[in-house]
Amino acid sequence: MLVFRPSGYLARVMRIDAVQRQSVISLASTLALTAIGFLSTMYFAHTVGPAILGAYYLFVAYFSVFNLIGDGGFGGAAVKRISEGEDQNAYFTAFALLRVALVVVSVSFLLIAQPYLVKLTSSGTLPWLILALVVSAFTNIVLNGVYGRGKVGINQIGSLVDNLTRIGIQVVAIILGYGLAGLTGGFVAGLLAAGIVNFRFLDLKLAPFCRSHIQSLFAFSFWTFLSSGGYLVFSYADTIMIGYFMTDADIGIYRVALQLTSIATFTTVALHTTLYPKISYWGKQNDLASVERALARAFTYSLLLAVPVVAGGWLLGERLLYFFYGASFSTGAGALAILLFVQVASIFMYLQTMCLNALDRPKDSFRVTAVAVTANVVLNILLIPTYGIVGAALATLATMVLNAALSRRALSRSIRVRIEPGAVGHIVLAALVMVTVVVIYSFVIPLTNVFVVLGAVALGGLVYLLVLLKTDRGIRDELKELIMGLGIPWPGVL
Repeated sequence: MLVFRPSGYLARVMRIDAVQRQSVISLASTLALTAIGFLSTMYFAHTVGPAILGAYYLFVAYFSVFNLIGDGGFGGAAVKRISEGEDQNAYFTAFALLRVALVVVSVSFLLIAQPYLVKLTSSGTLPWLILALVVSAFTNIVLNGVYGRGKVGINQIGSLVDNLTRIGIQVVAIILGYGLAGLTGGFVAGLLAAGIVNFRFLDLKLAPFCRSHIQSLFAFSFWTFLSSGGYLVFSYADTIMIGYFMTDADIGIYRVALQLTSIATFTTVALHTTLYPKISYWGKQNDLASVERALARAFTYSLLLAVPVVAGGWLLGERLLYFFYGASFSTGAGALAILLFVQVASIFMYLQTMCLNALDRPKDSFRVTAVAVTANVVLNILLIPTYGIVGAALATLATMVLNAALSRRALSRSIRVRIEPGAVGHIVLAALVMVTVVVIYSFVIPLTNVFVVLGAVALGGLVYLLVLLKTDRGIRDELKELIMGLGIPWPGVL
């Protein structure tokens, strides 16, 4: 009889290469949370429609902007100083004071700008936004205190509690008919729950501090604030611009299309989390050859998922939007087709800027981001009034490609940036075979219901995987080693 022994299984897992093991763990957690997010969004889309969903996305966008003002980059600075082990209570107290002061500034800016935020006022989300900013100040203070003390697991549990609480309350609130208030209320509840969880494990105390502690936090926060601001513009400038020039329904359709394309970057997010400390260490040891190899392999494994997702999205995107989210969302198919390529460009941008930061070149990373962000805002202003959400997608694509090109140029001054042509060629070949099979399938069986569409997705994924594993021995052997290391049998046919 087969007996499962957790200790034996854990020992088996721990024998897997560290980068592979950590990437799998990060990918699995990302997949789980994203799957929950996708299912809840599908439910919201069918229940409340694009207008209410769009108003909620606009609320989240404005929260991110004013929360950045409320943080000022001091969150990252506090983590850095507290983690260094000296004057931890003093740094924590100084950060808490700065954070409270900045949330007052942030809310004041919001109230001053209130006459221009017509959609927030008319939708009734402004009071929720103020409450979210206040709650976020509490959560941010305790979260960064816990994280700075090295309690990474508690920090991750807090994030999980945030997501599960938010989604759970939102679903219940929608069922009870609370609509937009239910979505925004769930958002605030998730923030509060995460803060409470982290507060339970906070072992820092309020203590006297002096001017030098404030100055030290300021010195570190500057570049963090600028980099965070650049990332924020990339994430939400299009949403805010669509909200200004168009309707809440257009925001909902655009953000749902963007969420659907994010499947392409699951692997990239996991690799970013895993590789940053490794590349930082290799850079410190001047082992640039290892950095080059890791980056090239990261490109390959990111494209391993992104290429078939882009190909499949082009074929089935309109049908997926129609059946998963509802008929009104299928009008976002044009934007989705462009946003799929945005995700491919983001792979190179994301990994290359990560390398710049890990190799201690944050100024270069910021300069690259600043140029792209400026272009992004200008293009959104020019294209959205004429082309709507398709214009927003085009602006995002152009600036993401620009960011990827500039970051590659900057990174090339330190290392040789390359892809693995053989492996990438096999990925493209497998995707082309997949496309051919799915096209034939759609001619034989019209895509008239969700089960037929899911059948096309499953068939395409299976064909892609089989062709890739048969043509690329390197990828096959690495995946086989990883799968068997996790205790999962490897199919003999492969």
